[in-house]
Amino acid sequence: QVQLVESGGGLVQAGGSLRLSCAASGRTFSSYAMGWLRQAPGKEREFVAAIDWYGGNTYYANSVKGRFTISRDNAKNTVYLQMNSLKPEDTAVYYCAAANHGLTTRDSLYRYWGQGTQVTVSS
Repeated sequence: QVQLVESGGGLVQAGGSLRLSCAASGRTFSSYAMGWLRQAPGKEREFVAAIDWYGGNTYYANSVKGRFTISRDNAKNTVYLQMNSLKPEDTAVYYCAAANHGLTTRDSLYRYWGQGTQVTVSS
């Protein structure tokens, strides 16, 4: 069992930056691939970024590539999403999730989810 708690969301102007954090409970955190997904109002949840269990491989949605960076610190049971050059279309609730079958972009393969943190980017 893994419990995930996101933090770091907020209101930022376009072009600004935010750093999201996801703190995980449980001693098996390092065995999970981790991902960030987001859901904007009226839209389906979409993949943003993922990182494998030891942090050696990452994958990004095209819409955030070059602007967002996912990282993890297994000693602190925490995964991060550094978001730079934010755009109004990045406005969404951002979810942290854990997958036990490797790095994935598929929503259905994430087993554990956080409650989400709101990111709002004003123009």
